[in-house]
Amino acid sequence: MNIFDVLVYQDTNNKIDRPLERWGVVLDVNGDSIQILPLEPVIGDLGQGNIFLHVEKLSLDLLPMPLMAKSSHLREINSSTVLINKGNLGVSKTDELLRKLMGNLIERHHQYVHLPKASFVPTQSSVPCAGRVYDAQDMKSLGEAALDFWLTGGRFEKMFEKELNAFLGTRFCALTNSGSSANLLAVSSLTSPLLKERRLKPGDEVLTVAAGFPTTIAPIIQNGMVPVMVDIELGTYNANVDQLEQAVSSRTKAIILAHTLGNPFNLHRIKLLAQKHGLWLIEDCCDALGSLYQGQCVGTWGDIATFSFYPAHHITMGEGGAVVTNNAVLHKSITSFRDWGRDCYCDTGKDNTCGKRFAWQLGDLPQGYDHKYIYSHLGYNLKLTDMQASVGLSQMKKLKSFIQARRNNWQYLWSHLKDLEEYFILPRPEEFSDPSWFGFILAVRPQAPFTRPEIVSYLEERKIATRMLFAGNITKQPGFQGSNRRLPFELNNTDFIMTNVFWVGVYPGLTHEMLGYVVQEIKNFIKQRTCSLS
Repeated sequence: MNIFDVLVYQDTNNKIDRPLERWGVVLDVNGDSIQILPLEPVIGDLGQGNIFLHVEKLSLDLLPMPLMAKSSHLREINSSTVLINKGNLGVSKTDELLRKLMGNLIERHHQYVHLPKASFVPTQSSVPCAGRVYDAQDMKSLGEAALDFWLTGGRFEKMFEKELNAFLGTRFCALTNSGSSANLLAVSSLTSPLLKERRLKPGDEVLTVAAGFPTTIAPIIQNGMVPVMVDIELGTYNANVDQLEQAVSSRTKAIILAHTLGNPFNLHRIKLLAQKHGLWLIEDCCDALGSLYQGQCVGTWGDIATFSFYPAHHITMGEGGAVVTNNAVLHKSITSFRDWGRDCYCDTGKDNTCGKRFAWQLGDLPQGYDHKYIYSHLGYNLKLTDMQASVGLSQMKKLKSFIQARRNNWQYLWSHLKDLEEYFILPRPEEFSDPSWFGFILAVRPQAPFTRPEIVSYLEERKIATRMLFAGNITKQPGFQGSNRRLPFELNNTDFIMTNVFWVGVYPGLTHEMLGYVVQEIKNFIKQRTCSLS
C-alpha cells in the first residue's frame, strides 16, 4: 500500500479555503470516488470542507471511520492532489491498517443493519424462547479470523479453550463442532484402551434419565451400551437420586446426566454414588454454563463435562461445543476420538511435537511409521473452525452479564407468576445451587381448568414462543423404540412432563417489557378460563 501526502479540497463558489491539516492514507482513487483513511479525527464531512491529509507516520490508536467522497465534489484528482509519494507500507503494517479499517466498517454495518430498529409491540412482535445476543465486537472478532483465513482450529481456538478453562477452573478443554458431538466424544472417550480395566465395553450399563435431550442418551446406545433410565422429580426436573442409587447393578459403569434447563442436579449425592461404586460421571452442561452448585461451577464435579455453544445457549459461536476434564488421559482420549482417532497429538499445522515422529511402533505397523498417520481409536472428525472459536472468544467477555440477565429474567417471571400455583407446578432450584437458567418451566396441574396444548396454543397465537422439555419421555420417541435399555422403575413423572410441561424463555435478549407481556397473557388466559367456568 502506498502512503501519500494528500491535499483534497472542494471548489465552493469558486473559492478555495485554507485546508485543514490531518494525517491519512489514500486507499483508492478511481473514476467516481476517492476513499481516504484518516489517521486522526477529521472535522466535518469530506464533501463539505477542505481537508488536507498529510502522511508521515501512522497513528492507529486514533483511527476513525473511513471517509468516502464522490470525485464530483473534488476540484481535481491528479498529480497535484497527490503531492508526494511518501513510500510503501510493509505487509504487516498494511495488514494492521486494513484490519483496523475493516473493524470500523463492521462497526458501522452492525450499527445500521444489525441493531434493532423497532420497539416491542405486544401481539405483533415475537417473544422468542432463545436466540443469539451479539454486538459489533463479536462481528469484528469473526472478521479478524476470516482475514487470517485459517479455516480449521487455530489461534482463536486455543485462546477460547484457555478462557473457558479459566472461567470453569478446569485443566483441559477440547472444542468440537456441537454440544451433541461433545456428548458423543465424552461417552466414546470412556471406551478407550488407555483406561485399561475401567474402559466401557458393549453391554455395560450407564445410568441416566428418559426426560431430556436425545443426544445425551444416544451416545450410550451408539457405543453399544445400555442406558438405565430412572424417573425425575417435579419442580427441579432432575434425576430421582434414590432411584439412581437403587438402579446400580454389577454391570453399571457410568452416569451421564444433564443439568435440566440450567438447574444443577444433586451433585453432592450423585458424586458420592459414583465414587462408592467406581462409576464414571459425565455432566451434560449444555444448558447450564455458569450454573453453580455449592458455589462451584457445574462441569467441574464429574470426570468429564460437556457444553454447547449453539445460538440458543448461554454464549454462541453458531455451531460449537466443548468437552472439559481435569484428567490428562481422558483429554488425550477425547482429542483422539475428535481428530479421526489418531494417536498423534500435534496441533493442526504442526509436526513432530513429541520429537520422535518416525520412531514409534504401534499395533502391527512397521517400526518408524509416520506418527501423524497412526490411529489408536475408531474416531471421527468433529473439529470446529477458528472462525467459530473467534465468535465464542468474544462472547466470553459478556458471559457474566449474560448469566446475570438469565437469573434476573427467571426471577422476574417467578415473582410475577408465583400466585398461580393453583394452576402450575412452579420451578424450583436444586438445594445449594445458583442456576444459570436456560428457561422458565411450567407444569400444568391435572386439576387446572385447561391443558398444556390449550395454553401453549394461546401463547403461540400471541407470538410468545414455547418449548417442550425436549424429548419428553424418550422411550416413546420413534428413533428410540426397540433400542436396548433397562427401566428399573415406572417413569410416572417423566410421562407427566411429556403431557403437562412447557417452558418460556429467559435469555438476555428479552426485556422486562417482553416478560411483562408473557406474564400478562398467561394471566389473561387463566382469567378467561376461570370466568367461563363460573
